[in-house]
Amino acid sequence: MNKEKIKEKYIKYGLDKSDIFKHQHYLIITRSGIEKIQALEQIIIRYEAVKCEPNFAAVRATGIKDELTIETFGSALKGDYKNGNCNSFYVLEMAEKRAMSRVVLKLTGFYELGVFGEDESEEFKQN
Repeated sequence: MNKEKIKEKYIKYGLDKSDIFKHQHYLIITRSGIEKIQALEQIIIRYEAVKCEPNFAAVRATGIKDELTIETFGSALKGDYKNGNCNSFYVLEMAEKRAMSRVVLKLTGFYELGVFGEDESEEFKQN
């Protein structure tokens, strides 16, 4: 993890203590932080539901920032930690949030620095 580059991005995107936290081995950006970054960078995201069932959803997200386009996915499986990755019945909405986080963090270079979005895993939730 390159702390200097992360600090530069922290300042660039106007993130504050409520937008970022340390979780075990990772630095995590909250939903509000992801929204700030997306707005500042004017990232356009298009979503497509790949699969939508009562207990499972997968969403493809295509993110566009200037000349760069990235496609990624988010998914949610209703169940406990052994049998799923989402404890909510809103699996489609959770899959969308996960896909959004991934697109924004990939387009802005946070992923290469080892930074993740809090919506990407139930384990990433702040205590």
